[in-house]
Amino acid sequence: MKIQKIMLACSLLALAGCRQADVATDASSPLHLLQPAYRTPYGAPSPDSISEALGRVLAFVERETPTQVVDARTGRPVALQDIDDHSCLQRGAFRLTSYEWGVTYAGMLRAAEATGDERYAAYAIRRLSFLQEVAPHFRRRLQQTGVSEPQLRPLLAHKALDDAGAMCAAFIKASMLPGAPDYGDIIRSYMSWIMDGQLRLSDGTLARNRPHRHTLWLDDMFMSIPAIAWMGRYTGDAKYYDEAVRQIRQFAARMFVPEKGLFMHGWVEGMEEHPAFFWARANGWAVMTLVEALEAIPPTHEGYGEVMTLLKRHIRGIAALQSGEGLWRQLLDCNDSYLETSATAIYVYAIARAINNGWVDAKAYAPRVLLAWNALSRQINGQGQVMGVCVGTGMAFDPAFYCYRPVNVFAAHGYGVILLAGAETIDLLKKAHLKENDSALHLYGKEVTATTPIFEEE
Repeated sequence: MKIQKIMLACSLLALAGCRQADVATDASSPLHLLQPAYRTPYGAPSPDSISEALGRVLAFVERETPTQVVDARTGRPVALQDIDDHSCLQRGAFRLTSYEWGVTYAGMLRAAEATGDERYAAYAIRRLSFLQEVAPHFRRRLQQTGVSEPQLRPLLAHKALDDAGAMCAAFIKASMLPGAPDYGDIIRSYMSWIMDGQLRLSDGTLARNRPHRHTLWLDDMFMSIPAIAWMGRYTGDAKYYDEAVRQIRQFAARMFVPEKGLFMHGWVEGMEEHPAFFWARANGWAVMTLVEALEAIPPTHEGYGEVMTLLKRHIRGIAALQSGEGLWRQLLDCNDSYLETSATAIYVYAIARAINNGWVDAKAYAPRVLLAWNALSRQINGQGQVMGVCVGTGMAFDPAFYCYRPVNVFAAHGYGVILLAGAETIDLLKKAHLKENDSALHLYGKEVTATTPIFEEE
């Protein structure tokens, strides 16, 4: 009996040992290769998957931005020569002349470059040319009767930088395409407002009188400076390069916070203290401004190096605050604010563009870009709508205002920037050599395969 108990005990121990061998332990398995429970897909996306996502966006906005003059009473089409006080642009979900749609036109042109799909460029050219065609008829109506078509008001009667800058830049970029129409009159009208119509501080910095007198909005860097810089390229007149650099210097002197590597959203002349709220999308407009300026301004310009240094510092500050999900937060340094799509898309575009131009270290930043794109791709739903986009936002001096701004799939801010982000990521993938090393995504200077030695000891 005693012998039987001993044998049974040995059997149980042996069985326990076998079971233990089936369990991954430090001794039995390389635990560092266990699959993490990522909520955002990890690794490099394919250019085809990005193109498919952008195609959904194109299809959605194509449906939602008609190009037709109609009778407001009946909805029936109206010929240009028959435009009267009852005529209006057919309504879709988005406005054809908003600054957000200026970004969308630029995004379409960039998507056409990256994908080789001319449907994107055709979308932009068709709508920009439609606006050019109908504008004189509605301007005549406005002059004769004082009645304005609301969608065309930003084009016909500029009142703020929001009306002018992004649309002007889009018209300039479109005009540079081979065989493009001549948009010169519209471009000059927009630029006249930017240079001579907008309120300025005593030193010439572009400003607003809301919510307080002589307020600087970080958003206004983008609503003015890229168009000014591209106007230099369009006309060959160096005064525009000088003005673009001057505005960057003066905004940065007041609003860039060096220890953070970020810009505050608002600055008010005469305030003793300036609460620094690092709103994500406004920092996006700023970093995109620096990228656009560096593309338009000649490298020989005396301010070029200064702008480049500022861009690198800003990218470093932004990158440090990316979340583990790949998206950035509505208030960049506030961990209880929500993850926001449009700012993330701008950062993907700006950082990827800087990588593709050789301005920043690809090894340091490419994995961040790809993680962020993977997160963004999940924000494009099956209909091509962009989710998680903060609606239009004013300037505030308290965190609750920013943290509780609504999100909406019809917030137009998300569409152009998602096109720009996807296009730039496609170009990054075309030239990048990516491989997972110890489960982490890395970029290498040469193509690597499963058998390529990539460790020093090898």
